[in-house]
Amino acid sequence: MNKLFRITLDTNPEDCNLKCIMCEENSELSEFKQKLFEESGIRRRYMPLEWIPKILIEAKELGVIEIIPTTMGDPLLSNHFEIIAYYAKRLNLKLNITHNGTFPRKSVKDWAKIIVPITSDIKISWNGANPQTAEMIMKGINFEESISNLKKFVKYRNSYWKLNAYYCRITLQLTFMTNNMHEVTEIIKLAANMGIDRVKGHHLWVHFNELEKYSFESSLENKSKWNEYVKAAFEAANIFYKPNGDKVKLENFYPFDLNKKNIENEIPEKYHCPFLEKEIWISATGKISPCCAPDKLRDSLGDFGNYPETKIGDVLNSDKYLNLVKHYKQISLCKTCKLIKPNILK
Repeated sequence: MNKLFRITLDTNPEDCNLKCIMCEENSELSEFKQKLFEESGIRRRYMPLEWIPKILIEAKELGVIEIIPTTMGDPLLSNHFEIIAYYAKRLNLKLNITHNGTFPRKSVKDWAKIIVPITSDIKISWNGANPQTAEMIMKGINFEESISNLKKFVKYRNSYWKLNAYYCRITLQLTFMTNNMHEVTEIIKLAANMGIDRVKGHHLWVHFNELEKYSFESSLENKSKWNEYVKAAFEAANIFYKPNGDKVKLENFYPFDLNKKNIENEIPEKYHCPFLEKEIWISATGKISPCCAPDKLRDSLGDFGNYPETKIGDVLNSDKYLNLVKHYKQISLCKTCKLIKPNILK
């Protein structure tokens, strides 16, 4: 039986109004867009509009429950977003959204009217508890404006929930770095005070040498610091409660095993990939991928075909995909993945 739960459509990966320092494509440190133009003559990749209803219909037929509009770039900057939302509503598919908190093109309330009724979770990128830290990492953001936007969105979500008994979860999503996690307690406090449901994150993909120093995985000293922040995070979650009395849920806050001497970075038996058999990615150009690793690294997993020539169901049943599912723990990329999870959450 097919286990596929979610499909991510990278509809507009180059479209973002921020230049977050860690972003593979939009960081000021990145040469991605320049190389894209030099190699292909393309400055912006856009998923063809006619693909969207066809993909969503196939997704529904496969038993998919959620659709993620682009996670590279910002989905609300694409005119395709409203089309995705329209077809998702018609097909009774939920959206799962990652957004940078600026709410471009419309007012926050107008966006909330579209998003809240059909969204299981909206993850707002959040990388600091004060303007200095947040604006240094998410270049171009106005921290105070982001706070205001978030309050408006939470207010609409809460009113919709009371009237319609449907709850859209709201998450603050961090990139775990040495230059922002010292504020983790204050971030959790802020989330609790505002009625945010989760604080979630992942460790830094070091796309640029300049960012190596910000990775907790770069040294034993940084790993020790990370473990201290994990402890502080759970202590904060037990102190600061949401207005309704619930705790803020923490996700992906796992301590490093500092006693482990594993040169080959083997994946522990108790850990698993949270994506294989559950989620598929389709790029703006149609490339089908089994996970969300950076573009060039993903290629090492193999060629899984291109949409629309290749159907999603065919990928899931292909020998290449099934072999990856069976043997991924032996693959170099998977051994260094930032998103591997303990089996207790499987």
